[in-house]
Amino acid sequence: MPGQDHDSEPGLGKSLESLQESAQQAAPAATASYSLIGAIILFTGIGYGVDVWKGTAPWGLVIGLMLGLVTGFYQLARAVWRR
Repeated sequence: MPGQDHDSEPGLGKSLESLQESAQQAAPAATASYSLIGAIILFTGIGYGVDVWKGTAPWGLVIGLMLGLVTGFYQLARAVWRR
């Protein structure tokens, strides 16, 4: 029930602590994966916008995608090697 102390059920408190610890350990990996996806989407969108604006299709899109991949994988590698 809401508002109850978690110590009243011995297994629940330990389970919640374990869940919190797992979430904290997974946070860097989740952040890195979101950074990878975000960089790809952002730079590809910018490249597409440049193509529409300047009429350079498909080069802005391709360059934006490549920049997004490089930036995203750099962020991913930084997160993995930091541990």
